[in-house]
Amino acid sequence: MPTSTPPAPTPARDTTVDLVVIGSGTGMAAALAANELGLDALIVEKTDYVGGSTALSGGAFWIPASSLLAEEGAVDSPERAEAYLRSVVHGTSPDERWESFLRHGDETIRMLQRTTSMRFMWSKGYSDYHPELPGGVASGRSCECRPFDVATLGAERARLRPSALKSPVPMPITGYDYKWMNLMARVPSRGVPRVALRMAQGIGGKLLGREYVAGGQALAAGLYGGVLRAGIPVWTQTSLQRLTTEDGRVTGVVLEQGGREVTVQARRGVVLAAGGFDHDIAWRKEFQSEALEPGWSLGNKGNTGDAIRIGQQVGADIGLMDQAWWFPAVAPLPGGAPSVLLAERSLPGSLIVDRHGRRFVNESTDYMSFGQRVLERERSGDAVGSMWMVFDQRYRNSYVYAGGVFPRMALPESWYEAGIAHKSDDPADLARRAGLPEDGLVESLRRFNELAAAGVDDDFHRGASAYDRYYGDPTVAPNPNLRPLDGPLYAVRIVLGDLGTCGGLRADGHGRVLRADKSPIDGLYATGNTAANAFGATYPGAGATIGQGLVYGTVVAKHAASRG
Repeated sequence: MPTSTPPAPTPARDTTVDLVVIGSGTGMAAALAANELGLDALIVEKTDYVGGSTALSGGAFWIPASSLLAEEGAVDSPERAEAYLRSVVHGTSPDERWESFLRHGDETIRMLQRTTSMRFMWSKGYSDYHPELPGGVASGRSCECRPFDVATLGAERARLRPSALKSPVPMPITGYDYKWMNLMARVPSRGVPRVALRMAQGIGGKLLGREYVAGGQALAAGLYGGVLRAGIPVWTQTSLQRLTTEDGRVTGVVLEQGGREVTVQARRGVVLAAGGFDHDIAWRKEFQSEALEPGWSLGNKGNTGDAIRIGQQVGADIGLMDQAWWFPAVAPLPGGAPSVLLAERSLPGSLIVDRHGRRFVNESTDYMSFGQRVLERERSGDAVGSMWMVFDQRYRNSYVYAGGVFPRMALPESWYEAGIAHKSDDPADLARRAGLPEDGLVESLRRFNELAAAGVDDDFHRGASAYDRYYGDPTVAPNPNLRPLDGPLYAVRIVLGDLGTCGGLRADGHGRVLRADKSPIDGLYATGNTAANAFGATYPGAGATIGQGLVYGTVVAKHAASRG
């Protein structure tokens, strides 16, 4: 991770442009699309860095029925994708929102291929999150950027938002690599070559003056590279203060940089793409859950809901404020950050229990559904409370845990000292150490082991979905997600983290922000997590949040260009 400070921001000044984009994550796609349509755009970013939450993410994007998928050998069609979204969204978002996303998906990928130097690949096998529903695809529709050389950004490399993950050696790890590296101890024939390939690319690239990154770093860097190549100005350390209006139409923005205000007139519109309210704990508790705590969100620290509030000031309506891209994570140490649990929850030899010491969910389910189940319990009056992931020594010897604890490595001593982790040879003793009812945990382990031995989870259907099995252990049969626990046991406390909120300003199929009476506010658009999720209360597949942010960039640029 680079330690250099970002360059000084470009001085903000009074000016007039066609399109102002507030936010430099997927909002960069709106600026690129506008530029290609002949509009002059300006990107405004309140933090020091460009990239937003996109730069902190896994970098996958879910865009169905595209030419990219077809070229990579995937089998999909607009009709199949429509059937899937209709069934998965199930009326929790207006049809026009996801229908517009579908219509402009391939167009967006082609635009990015023209305007950036990124090259994309299909994450083959990464199943849709609900493949059992009509139109679902078990082989997946998610794609990602191939490793990208950030050295091509030159001096602007230092302005790219740093990754939250650190690696002891330079290794550009893609999502596909992660799956097999996580199984390196179990399937060395697949994991070891992936490690060798990425180490060679990372270290070899350094020797040649290149710096390869993957995931969200690659996608954000690729977008930023396209922005720089197009000559689109980016003002960092510049915050939105208010929108200017005339006769109910948004005409521009008032910005603040270094204690000084400037006004930018926008001939075609303003795009609010500044993320959600991830780090506004007051709103999180009001709209979502009193149990949430500061520091649990993995979204960009700059995401504090500013753009949503400022949109409300000009009459915008809000929706889906109870929703977030939930993600269970290892409880953070004081002053630290949570560590997400992705493959870990699907791997055999583990289970998750609530405050009663009992299972309450299919541990392998997609992370948004996991969080929704936790909140359903809270709203029903039977809160999950303290959550613990329980696993055995064989599990610990076999898999990477929390992104940085490799097979056979001891759990960090700091976890034990903070009460985040406990270990014992006896289930009842483990329960006492974790503050759980002894009979609850003992009975849960007995029942789980019975189901795991049979290979069928009658209680929560773990392993029944292709999505569950994607992150399972293929060497374990008959169910790659289930194995009885034995020997020394561990319990690690987990919390309900998230990748960001996904409720915000209501928008239509053109990305226009709507009033409570559903009339559009002329000249104002919202994309990404500033807008209410186009997929309603659901997460269709890996990268759906980035996918809709990119696609709606094309949508709003086209509409703005047509305004005259």
